[in-house]
Amino acid sequence: MDTIFTLLMVLIMIASILLVIVVMAQNPKGGGLSSTFGGASSAQFGVQRTNDFMEKATWTLGGTIIVLILLSVVITGKPSQVAPAQQPAKKEAPAKQSAPASSTTTTPASAPVAPAK
Repeated sequence: MDTIFTLLMVLIMIASILLVIVVMAQNPKGGGLSSTFGGASSAQFGVQRTNDFMEKATWTLGGTIIVLILLSVVITGKPSQVAPAQQPAKKEAPAKQSAPASSTTTTPASAPVAPAK
């Protein structure tokens, strides 16, 4: 199980890094911070179809990460503790109880307590 878990974690990390790279490379539709800090627009270079690819790559990588995480939980999850199989209870006679040493118990009488002065 450790090798499967390690493999899934490595795949999740690779997909996460690729997702970060794809998101950082996208041109925001509203200008955003990239235009504020001098980021070049894709329209200046005549490339307009890259936004479709970047958007599809973002959704694909995000979905891949979610699927890998759910797969790792299902495969490596420890099963819940199952109750042992029900076996018919053995009927035993109750143990013979011995009587207390003294049959009469004396309890101290409640005496009125004088208030302290």
